[in-house]
Parts: sequence; structure tokens; C-alpha cells
Amino acid sequence: MPSSPDAPCLSVEPAGPDDFAAIAELTVGVYLGEDLASERYVPQLADVAGRADQAELLVVRDGERVVGSVALVLEGEFGEITESDDEAAFRMLVVDPAARGRGVGDLLVRSCLDRARAAGKRRMVLSTDPRMTAAHRLYERLGFRRMPERDWSPAPGVDLMVYALDL
Repeated sequence: MPSSPDAPCLSVEPAGPDDFAAIAELTVGVYLGEDLASERYVPQLADVAGRADQAELLVVRDGERVVGSVALVLEGEFGEITESDDEAAFRMLVVDPAARGRGVGDLLVRSCLDRARAAGKRRMVLSTDPRMTAAHRLYERLGFRRMPERDWSPAPGVDLMVYALDL
């Protein structure tokens, strides 16, 4: 369906401090609302300022409204699953349920890939919950492959799958 000239379009850009509350609300709401995280993970999900100190935060806007976010890790320990300086990672990708099916997740992932390539990275890695099947389809469509040898468990009862894409 074509959009009218007055319809807001999606744009991806670096997040600023004014976006932190919206990112926190969206991230906590989706992860808890879809039973993808326990209450004990809420402080980390809500700590957007902390993420901003360790990663590049990107948002997708629909007009003025934040409808998606991701933390791109080009260096440092926040990547958790990176094994070398040649690897980048992204974490906490989230899309507003009301905006799904519009390419928000695709836009965020492609933006992370572009930024990682520009930073000279040779591989993008990510970990994902086995229940996030829509995300898995997106990653596979974009060329990511499973790396079961790097699957891991950050906490008892939390098993994460690893995907990677050579850049």
C-alpha cells in the first residue's frame, strides 16, 4: 500500500539521551510482554544510559515515535560473544509490536552491518533466544548462519543461540 506524502516514514539514526526513556519502555515492554526475559533481567533492559556508554544505540523512528532500537557493539565487553577485535555484535534489538511487518528490524540489522563494515569489522555475531523465531527468519534471510559451537548460557535456565555473518 503506497504511503501518502503526509505519512511518516521510517528513519534510522543514533539515539540520544532524549530517546532513552522511550527505548527503555519499549525494550522492557516487549521482552517482558512476550515472555522473553525474566524480571531479574529488567534492570539491564531498562539501563539504556549504561548501554549507551558501551555501545552505539540506534533507533528507528516513525515520524517522531521510536518504533525500534538496537545496541551495536564495535568494541568492548558488552558484546559478550565477540571473540576477536574483528567481530562486532548487536544486542537487545527490539521492535514495537504495532510496527512489525514494516521492515523496522531489517533496517536496524542492515544499519548495524553497514556501520560494522565501515569500522573495519569482518564478522557480525549475535545471540538470540530460541523463542525469537521471527528474528531468526530475518537473520537467516540476511545471510546469517547458526554457530551452535558458540551457543551459551548467561544464567541458569537461559540458553542462547549464536548467529554470525561474515562481512
